[in-house]
Amino acid sequence: MRTAIVILNWNGRSWLERFLPGVIQHRDGADVIVADNRSTDDSLVWLEHNHPSVQRIALPVNLGFAGGYNAALAEVNADRYVLLNSDVEVTSGWLNAMNDYLDRNPDMAACQPKVLSHGDPKKFEHAGAAGGFIDRNGYPFCRGRIFERTEEDLGQYDDEMEIFWATGACLLIRADAFHEAGGFDADLFAHMEEIDLCWRLRRMGWRIGYTSHAKVLHVGGGSLGYGSPRKTYLNFRNSLIVLTKNLHNGWSWWWLFRRLVLDAFAAGKFLVEGHAAHTWEVGRAHRAFFRRLPHVIRQRRELMHTERSPNLNGMYHRSIAYDRFILGWKRFVQLDRDAFR
Repeated sequence: MRTAIVILNWNGRSWLERFLPGVIQHRDGADVIVADNRSTDDSLVWLEHNHPSVQRIALPVNLGFAGGYNAALAEVNADRYVLLNSDVEVTSGWLNAMNDYLDRNPDMAACQPKVLSHGDPKKFEHAGAAGGFIDRNGYPFCRGRIFERTEEDLGQYDDEMEIFWATGACLLIRADAFHEAGGFDADLFAHMEEIDLCWRLRRMGWRIGYTSHAKVLHVGGGSLGYGSPRKTYLNFRNSLIVLTKNLHNGWSWWWLFRRLVLDAFAAGKFLVEGHAAHTWEVGRAHRAFFRRLPHVIRQRRELMHTERSPNLNGMYHRSIAYDRFILGWKRFVQLDRDAFR
């Protein structure tokens, strides 16, 4: 079983300097590959001089996270891929633990480790935490992270379990499943592309998993900071696209209206908090979504015609926004267990 660790780099020499040596040290027999997304810094020159044994893939243009990985993985010969952010510090035994988890679960396409904050290792990190879920309105959340609030790691998620989606910050995935599903949707460019992929895999009958026996530390926002208005735009636009494409039953114009109302409240919250640029990006995301809506509906129809034995359990059939901001629920354990169905 050949595994390749593929790090997609964009102007990330500082992250490579900091974390690549640890990846090489703890690669557990895997190949290590850096795919460069048309960086304008000297990442590739630095790699050639300091780590000549690391394979390099130079992409001709910046294709974003989704398109960049699609192009890079087309050139990688392996049975399993690890998609690893450049701002992730791995720990001893991380990859063996994830490979063992997939070995024990042949119907599982992909899995993620426990993702902790590099800045505060006692807390979960925003991108992935202890496994991802999604609510009926398309808002993602995690065990250990609901919207902006992350939990302290007290061992409450020291387990292995099926989740709805796994983080792209550190994702082990079977190569045949990745390609059979069509890879990432390159139109998304960045953000929520892993949720879209995991959802499509589940429509094909695969499961997605989490194991706490593997642990990594993630800085977060290495390419695009968490406070960036650009990130707000991509998150709001892409979440509308992903849910419209994939929602199995219940998609309707009424659902879309409800979601837009919730987004309007979010835009208002940004404005009240003094983040007018983010308010503007929410509106821009809606305009971009409606321009793409005919194409997205065509994608949805194609998915509905090609799905087989869908494994769609695990969606949270409540509003996570209502639970968080109206009921004040801040931890995953407070959520309504009966709503996960």
